[in-house]
Amino acid sequence: MKGDIYEGLLARSAEESPKGAGQYFTPRELIKGIIDCVQPTADDTICDPACGTGGFLLASHSYVVEHGGKELDKDQKKHLRTKFVKGWELVPNTARLCIMNLYLHGIDANPCPIRSGVDSLAGDPGERFSVVVTNPPFGKKSSIAIVNEEGDLEKEEHAYERQDFWTSTKNKQLNFVQHVKTLLRVNGRCAIVVPDNVLFEGGAGETVRRNLLAQCDVHTLLRLPTGIFYAQGVKANVLFFDSKPAQEKPWTSKLWVYDLRTNMHFTLKTNPLKRANLDEFVACYKPGKRHNRKANWDAQKNPDGRWRSFDYDELIKRDKVNLDIFWLKDKSLEDSDDLPEPDVLAQEIADDLETALGLFAGIAKDLKA
Repeated sequence: MKGDIYEGLLARSAEESPKGAGQYFTPRELIKGIIDCVQPTADDTICDPACGTGGFLLASHSYVVEHGGKELDKDQKKHLRTKFVKGWELVPNTARLCIMNLYLHGIDANPCPIRSGVDSLAGDPGERFSVVVTNPPFGKKSSIAIVNEEGDLEKEEHAYERQDFWTSTKNKQLNFVQHVKTLLRVNGRCAIVVPDNVLFEGGAGETVRRNLLAQCDVHTLLRLPTGIFYAQGVKANVLFFDSKPAQEKPWTSKLWVYDLRTNMHFTLKTNPLKRANLDEFVACYKPGKRHNRKANWDAQKNPDGRWRSFDYDELIKRDKVNLDIFWLKDKSLEDSDDLPEPDVLAQEIADDLETALGLFAGIAKDLKA
């Protein structure tokens, strides 16, 4: 009960201070849907390299307790308390919130499962996990805190030079995708929230996507709606993939895509995302029975279906291996009667402008360098 109250306080803090707590608070309803697909067990080890207040770690713990609590033996219960979760959080204050959150939910704080003040991208920690679930911080550029000649603290753009990475880039999101691949055990499974640029960006982005499709089984992509994150202007997705042993043939055979974005409108306060909004996706995902998946989209019979698949050969032939795939018609562009409410429409326009402004600001900064 104390843990639930604490989670409620964190949610309220994120809602009332979107530029503060919101930056590390992933909507819990989205997390529940993701964990229902991943289906962690008491024998898993769960990792979040950008854990924030611990939402993914707690949801994984709660899922195991709820679905097998009575059947767990003594060793499994001890594992849940002491070795089940592991996280990294760069911001010390946020890490403290996370540690307290875990403690109030029955996870031992000694030894502490959270590494605080550590840049998880800085190097390979040497540990491997059976499940990685994470929503890395939004923002395209990677940076490190340094002390300049005047003794002031400033941030410097940084490209990570790591032997385990496929390519060196300053794009923080692409670096996190490479990092979670390293963290996974063979046959380990991952669900990572990524912005659209990870799906379509050329150069390093194409290199990462090609290698990911070849070396892992990239089986599912969930296109998320706008208006669900406290950081405004974000268009994001959830990428699901499994780590695989080395082989010459690409591991990805088919990517299933669910479009929860087109013609869907959510806001943080008046129409927040609910777990029920993810019911169809979870049903289509078929946790534990992925081989039984069937598309609900059909060009003739059901052109509005949100679930369909794309073969590896189709994906690899797309320009720059672009995985930003959509096929549904935006009804608001065809019929003014289908336009969202004015406040929702205004917020969507503001979000798009904010995203564009951020991209142009990054370009201007690069040109000055």
